[in-house]
Amino acid sequence: MTYIENVFVCIAAPLLVAALCAGRKHLRFFLFMLAGMLSCLLSAYVNTFFAAALNATALDATAEISPVVEEVMKLLPLLFYLLVFEPEPEHIRAAVLTTAAGFATFENICYLIQNGADELGFLIVRGFGTGAMHIACGAIVGSGMLHVWRRGWLTAAGTCALLGAAVVFHGIYNLLIAAGGGAQYAAFALPLLALLAGKAASPLLKRTEN
Repeated sequence: MTYIENVFVCIAAPLLVAALCAGRKHLRFFLFMLAGMLSCLLSAYVNTFFAAALNATALDATAEISPVVEEVMKLLPLLFYLLVFEPEPEHIRAAVLTTAAGFATFENICYLIQNGADELGFLIVRGFGTGAMHIACGAIVGSGMLHVWRRGWLTAAGTCALLGAAVVFHGIYNLLIAAGGGAQYAAFALPLLALLAGKAASPLLKRTEN
């Protein structure tokens, strides 16, 4: 039995110490990294609850429950940050990506604990694929919210639409992983290609806005 809350405490402790020593300028990075890890921890409990309550199969939990729960949990720290602190746009993007990176990091650590670290090649591919998937979903929500939150009438509907897009992307990734074989490696490549495409398109989008 893996006590993931104990794993979280062991990882969070040095990050908290570093946050206290780094000063206010770098505090946001550590806090959002911890928020991402905590979101991952809580997602595990919420996923388990809904899977048991709905009597879901492993595939149902992977494809239908997990994407919704995890994307909502990742969004909550960002919503709190936006509503309470009203940050500058550049801080929003950094907060989203750091939270997503923290979530992916803790998820990968839990995977290593449960499944071992024997196959280095597969773990490297999985690490990049899972990390890119969470960051791609975060980028979908974060980049979109930079625009929809400038228009009051679009805030609620736009946020739900962005969350829905992230959930669909996450669900497709999980389905491909569950299929195994070549589809699994296609899943690992999908978010990396999506991030590369987004990075390539960002200068064009900025010129269009201007």
